[in-house]
Amino acid sequence: MKIDTNTIVSITEANQNFSKVARIVDQYGSAVILKNNTPRYLVIEFQEVDSLQEADTDEVTEISNRLLARNAEVYKELAK
Repeated sequence: MKIDTNTIVSITEANQNFSKVARIVDQYGSAVILKNNTPRYLVIEFQEVDSLQEADTDEVTEISNRLLARNAEVYKELAK
């Protein structure tokens, strides 16, 4: 995952100035909160949650086809 340096906030700063985090999310779509200098939390707009959780049909079909191709011999053996 690529992180825009403009969206990084320390946990101390987020705790003291959460409105800054909200403004970053409004401007860039997300904010990354660092804890001990490592990315720990991701803040996104609430309406984006559904789009992140749903896989589109083409993606599911592609994954299924790859699994079928990779395990074709096993499926043939099970079919017997």
